[in-house]
Amino acid sequence: MTGDQRRKMIILMINMFIAIGSFGIIIPILPAYLESINEGGMAAGLMIAIFAGAQLVFSPIAGKWADDYGRRKMIIFGLTGLSLSMFVFYAFDSIWMLYASRVIGGIGAAFLVPAIFAYVADITTFDQRAKGNSFISAAMSFGIVVGPGIGGFLADFGLKMPFLISAVIALVAVLFSVFMLKEPDRQPQPVVAAHPVSESMAKKIARSVKMPYFIPLVITLVMSFGLMAYESVLGLFVDDEFGASPQDIALMVTSTGIVSVIVQLFIVDRLVTRFGEGIVLNIFLAFAACGFLLSVLANSYMLFFGISLLIFLATSILRPVLNTLISKLAGDEQGFAMGMNNMYMSIGNVLGPTCAGLLYDVNIIYPFILGLILLVATLLITIVWQKRAMKQNVLSS
Repeated sequence: MTGDQRRKMIILMINMFIAIGSFGIIIPILPAYLESINEGGMAAGLMIAIFAGAQLVFSPIAGKWADDYGRRKMIIFGLTGLSLSMFVFYAFDSIWMLYASRVIGGIGAAFLVPAIFAYVADITTFDQRAKGNSFISAAMSFGIVVGPGIGGFLADFGLKMPFLISAVIALVAVLFSVFMLKEPDRQPQPVVAAHPVSESMAKKIARSVKMPYFIPLVITLVMSFGLMAYESVLGLFVDDEFGASPQDIALMVTSTGIVSVIVQLFIVDRLVTRFGEGIVLNIFLAFAACGFLLSVLANSYMLFFGISLLIFLATSILRPVLNTLISKLAGDEQGFAMGMNNMYMSIGNVLGPTCAGLLYDVNIIYPFILGLILLVATLLITIVWQKRAMKQNVLSS
């Protein structure tokens, strides 16, 4: 990459890190904080579901606006929403205001995430796309690692302190982007069929089913569903099954995040360059499925720890590979495609924790069995899709 590309990538990575970190910062303190205002597990679940739900509803709109009005504006609006969300969370103790803050935060994330990935597509060449998306995914993973850690440390200064610090940092990122981030030049893309400007959002969602990147969108949904389901019961499972302490849980989350960052920075691009997106996709879908299977069989904390590393390693490779595959198939609709990508990911983020929580109350291993079934089915669908795509390419050549 050129110096200008690297500078822009660094700004985008900082923004993505702040976005993900500002959400993760509330994770370790949320149970104690909700208890302090006489709220419990249902409220904790709704905090995650409302954020993801708002992101789900607004992602298609935000992706279209990123195409129509520019990536830079959407990034700035998204960071502003995240900052405002944290300020509201800090200022109020009413549960309904806290829910409102998560709506604002979800909308901010919906504006931010597809615009960042569309920006990456604009500033990278076709061959650089995987590397660029890996850097952004690494920033996401780093936010997942650092956010909860910061939240835990800041809680020593008061349960609400993490919210204030998160809001201030996001506000600094807004000002940073206003002065440092420039609107990118759009890369010329292959021409795709035109669509009506006045097309409703319902039709846009239906149109994604007909797109060449629909199967990667489905894989994104399943991966998000499985990962969020896994994360949502992870602490409960190791506590109930192995008697793990909060420090044990924190070590597990931090370690898996560090593995994700390393893999996305140094390994993904090499794997894609050597084997191609299709083979990498199949291999690590299989790895993730094996991880869920082994989770059911684990009989010690350390074994489960190692299995968790395997699952997060697989998903940290799948995420940038899927983003790259969707981007390459999207033509001149990068914003729309990334909006759909974010929307499908949000569906998984809403359904995953909800289903996992319900199943966990029935039997603690059921969430892992569900994840295993979905991943195996997705792997089979992916293989069939790839074979059909190869046949079509042969016939058209």
